[in-house]
Amino acid sequence: MQTTRRGPAQVRRAGVAEGGVRRPAARLLAWWAVLLVVMLALGWLASRVVTRSELGHAETEVSTELASDRTPAWNDATRILTLFGDTLPVILVGLVAATVARVVLHRWREPALIAAALLGEVTIFLLVTLLIERNRPPVPKLDDSPPTSSFPSGHTAAALVLYGSLAVIAWSRLRSVPARALAAVLAVALPLLVGAARVYRGMHFVTDVLGGLVLGAAWLAAAVHGVGRAAPSTDPPRARGAA
Repeated sequence: MQTTRRGPAQVRRAGVAEGGVRRPAARLLAWWAVLLVVMLALGWLASRVVTRSELGHAETEVSTELASDRTPAWNDATRILTLFGDTLPVILVGLVAATVARVVLHRWREPALIAAALLGEVTIFLLVTLLIERNRPPVPKLDDSPPTSSFPSGHTAAALVLYGSLAVIAWSRLRSVPARALAAVLAVALPLLVGAARVYRGMHFVTDVLGGLVLGAAWLAAAVHGVGRAAPSTDPPRARGAA
């Protein structure tokens, strides 16, 4: 059987490409570890300090007031908004978006960004909720209460990394200013609306939502930077003479 031997130049290029992926991946893992520590520290403050402070009492009053002023219309509206950060819809939207990006753009950068954003967020979220114990607001809840800590809001974080990564992709690929603006507005508005809906429905305190926003924004920035640094070795080579 005939084997193809690579010349010194090909070996060097392969080594550079492999190193170009490993270094950003290692940095991304380091950022993940740092963010995990930061979120654990914030969770400890929320559960041990904020809960017993005036801020904690104010948060409880906000949750109590919202629960007492609920209406059928707002109950339905917040139920729909919550779906934008629910686990199953987020996974389905992420899979569809990654598949479409791969088929349309013929490269792995955009699917890798979506996957890295969602995977990193959910792993940090799960570890924090396992290690931090914070009770949910003492009000009637409109959703099933999962056996995880109230801090941080996973719905808020998931919505931010998903729609934020889609907005980053849209911003880099679209040339229409209104389309770019719409993508940016949705990436900001949807997580905020999801977080507000979770507070209204008695599932989280306001600081839980703020924690979700910190987690989502910080990890999205890390994923964009990390995947962007690794992107040249994952994209297919361009044909000679291409513009």
